[in-house]
Amino acid sequence: MRQHLLTSTQMARFVAYGSVRLDAVVPADMNDEAVKVLTDGIPPVPYGTPVAEAFPEGSFARRLVDLPEIAGALRSLVGPAPTVDHHAVHVREARGGEAQPLHGDAIIDTRVDAFDVQLMYYPQEVTLDMGGTLSVPGSHFRRTNESDTGRYQNLRGQTRLVCPAGTVVLLHHGLWHGGRRNDSDTARYMFKIRFNPTVRQVRLWNTDDLADPPVAQTLSTWFPWYEGATGRLELYNRIRMWRALTGDDTFDIEYWMTRVSNRPQRVAS
Repeated sequence: MRQHLLTSTQMARFVAYGSVRLDAVVPADMNDEAVKVLTDGIPPVPYGTPVAEAFPEGSFARRLVDLPEIAGALRSLVGPAPTVDHHAVHVREARGGEAQPLHGDAIIDTRVDAFDVQLMYYPQEVTLDMGGTLSVPGSHFRRTNESDTGRYQNLRGQTRLVCPAGTVVLLHHGLWHGGRRNDSDTARYMFKIRFNPTVRQVRLWNTDDLADPPVAQTLSTWFPWYEGATGRLELYNRIRMWRALTGDDTFDIEYWMTRVSNRPQRVAS
């Protein structure tokens, strides 16, 4: 399992970008099987169902989340034995549908020291004309009410998913995203699972590179849609989350958090 855990740099990228992308991690035979399975549907489960109960051993969904690369990434983000909040199969028919408004899922969730993860699995190659999922990197700390962002049509730096078959993307629950219209002649399938952690999300990944320079560099990433002033709050929010994830209350970038949390207790004589 350890060799498949995320590194500290990858975790820092998740904190900065709001997602981790695993290209073509699902084998071709499973991708071939997926379309029929997803067409038939996967039975719903009650909120908070343990993975082992939600997806019986041998089922397609269980085999999917048990793939080493996916299991390692999930353990790094939400820890062992997460529960399934809900899951859904999304199908965008060929030459059909409208673009989904930009939104964040369950954005009433304002936790900064914990988060849910949404797995999005794409069994087919997703080309540009198939639409794919639009997302806005670095938007997961920008708290708006679910679909209030739907009035925004395009933001600088947004990404529109184009990927090989068998790709899995793991999203922070607050990331702004939306399915695009399918202009191709092929129906597009996506399977989503939202996971809730059941343990503290502290140092669950491979921390061997925790002190390496790329970690702070990645956490300092600036996205082109950020405002010059307000955008700096996103850096502050990342520092808060990184402190929570690492258990290190001294971590900082350019003194951002240290200066605003400075409350000396010594009384002047």
